[in-house]
Amino acid sequence: MVVEVTSPGHRNLQRDRVRKRREYARAGIPVYVIVDDFDDDGAVVVLTSPDPKKARYTDEHRVPYGTDAVIPEGPAKGFAVGKAIVAS
Repeated sequence: MVVEVTSPGHRNLQRDRVRKRREYARAGIPVYVIVDDFDDDGAVVVLTSPDPKKARYTDEHRVPYGTDAVIPEGPAKGFAVGKAIVAS
């Protein structure tokens, strides 16, 4: 599992949201979590089910800050990225 906190700036956001997503899917990372302060008022995106051949995740759940984003699989299964984490 990889957890990414986005960095400000267009180039950094492009890297965090697009390039790393492709590379982690290509590497078969089973869960990729993006904590994104710059997605509207903030959002947590949980990506699962990587397709390494297509370099993409087939399952994506985006929740706004204030809503728990629950990790659906892997060693952190059931862990919630919620208000206490993103409000810091």
